[in-house]
Amino acid sequence: MQRIRLRYTKRGRLRFTSHRDFQRAFERALRRSEVPMAYSAGFTPHPKVSYANAAPTGTGSEAEFLEIALTEARDPEVLRGLLDASMPVGLDIVDAVEARTPGLADRLTASVWELRLDGVDPEDVRTAVAAFNDAETVEVQRKAKNGIRTFDARAAVADLRVVDAPVDRPGERPCAILRLVVRHVTPAVRPDDVLSGLRAVADLAPPVPAAVTRLAQGLFDEESGTVTDPLAPDREAAPTAHPAVAGAAVATAPEGAGSA
Repeated sequence: MQRIRLRYTKRGRLRFTSHRDFQRAFERALRRSEVPMAYSAGFTPHPKVSYANAAPTGTGSEAEFLEIALTEARDPEVLRGLLDASMPVGLDIVDAVEARTPGLADRLTASVWELRLDGVDPEDVRTAVAAFNDAETVEVQRKAKNGIRTFDARAAVADLRVVDAPVDRPGERPCAILRLVVRHVTPAVRPDDVLSGLRAVADLAPPVPAAVTRLAQGLFDEESGTVTDPLAPDREAAPTAHPAVAGAAVATAPEGAGSA
C-alpha cells in the first residue's frame, strides 16, 4: 500500500467552503481521476483519507494537508496534477510527496496567519500589538458547547507583528496587515481569539471582519522562530528527489498569497 501526502489551498470565494464541502469535492476528484484508493473495512467502506488540522470555514489557506492510501503505486506529481484538474478553482492541490516517514499530524505544531484589517490605521494596530506582546496573559472568551469558556490567548502566540500593507490608491480606506505565528495548543487559539485579545488590551475593533489566510503550518522551530515544511522529511527520505516536487525546508508564504 502506498501513502501520498498532499498540500491544498482554499482561495478566493472557496475560503467559505466548510471542511465537509471540501471532503465531498475531493472524493469526487478521486473518482474522476480513477485513483486506485484503498478502502476501509466494514459495512460502509470509505476511501482511506486522513485530514490534518483543517482551517476554519471562512478563512483562506495556502497550507492544508491530507494523506491518502493507494492500492497501486502512482507517481505523486502525476497524481497531483490529475486531482488538481478535477477540483474547483480555489481548492487547488499544490504539492504531493510519497509518505516515507511517520507522524505527519505530529509535525503540524504551529501556523503562520495573515490578517488584513481594512479601515484600520496601521499605527493604531502597532500600538495594540505592542500592548498584546507586553502582556503576560491576555484572557479572552469563546462560546463553547458547555457555555462561555475563558482562556489565555497570549501564551500560544510565538510572534505577532504589523507588516507593510499594499500601497493604497487615492481615496481608499487605510489598511493594516498582521502576521501571526501561533502554536497549536489546547484549547486552540485561533486568529479571531487574537483579535479579541487586541480588543481587550487596546480597544482595537476593526469596522469590518478581518480577511484571514493561513500562509503555512508545520513544525515550529523554537530556536529560529520559523515554521518548517512538514513534507520536507518525506522528500529527504526519498531515494532520489524529483525536480517537480523538490522544495525548501522552511515553509514560507507562496508568491501572491495572502492579503485577500
